[in-house]
Amino acid sequence: MKVAGTTVVVTGAGDGIGRELVFGLLSRGARVAAVSRTAEHLEETVARAGRAGDRLSVHVVDVSDRVAVEALPAAVVDEHGQVDGLINCAGIIQPFVPLLDLGYDDIERVIAVNFWGPVHTTKAFLPHLVARPRAHVVNVSSMGAFLPVPGQTVYGASKAAVRLLTEGLHSELAGTTVSVTVVFPGATRTGIVENSGVRPPEITGAAARKVEKMMASSPTAARRILDGVERDAYRVTVGKDAAVMDVLARLAPERAARLVRTRMKALLSP
Repeated sequence: MKVAGTTVVVTGAGDGIGRELVFGLLSRGARVAAVSRTAEHLEETVARAGRAGDRLSVHVVDVSDRVAVEALPAAVVDEHGQVDGLINCAGIIQPFVPLLDLGYDDIERVIAVNFWGPVHTTKAFLPHLVARPRAHVVNVSSMGAFLPVPGQTVYGASKAAVRLLTEGLHSELAGTTVSVTVVFPGATRTGIVENSGVRPPEITGAAARKVEKMMASSPTAARRILDGVERDAYRVTVGKDAAVMDVLARLAPERAARLVRTRMKALLSP
């Protein structure tokens, strides 16, 4: 779906990849409904968007709140007259601890945002999307959906669920006017750690420099995603790490898991 002239809803639009998706869509000629649970973050998105005018609307909604999400399509249509696309980018991580030490409150919070959020928005907007001449749904999963990361097991499980949700949706919508894309970002510079209310792991020295070097930028991630939308891609990987490990995880899954376990053991809190 070419995005020029369309209206696209972006969740997680207050920061990171979501914010860059807003900027990218506007630059390609789309109208955008930016969604975030934090009003201050949306205000910064608007301030940095430049002269978007009425092509950009903001909506303070927590995607884990089904009732609030169900009211969102009417608000977007009221602002823009139509809805042609949905990009589910909102997400949080868990505290950097093994499952044994992870509390149920944290587990439920991660699942509520990362899995139920896309379920809520997709169910709410799909009746509008299937009525459009061309439409698109994008769900941002994670490299953690196909590769276990120590200390992020529930996060990975939530993103694996998003992967299958998206692939199932793709099959169900085959033959309709709605295209569907699943995205697998690798290590990316975003504010997800801070926005999740999680204490970051202490990685210093050469290990820290290596992590920083391999991380993709949020603008790069957004550009990859939007290029995927415009070519109706089935799946998109972001970053060399995601592309390489995507292949290795399929060819030698235990080896891939062992490699990540060795390199990422510093993520676990002592």
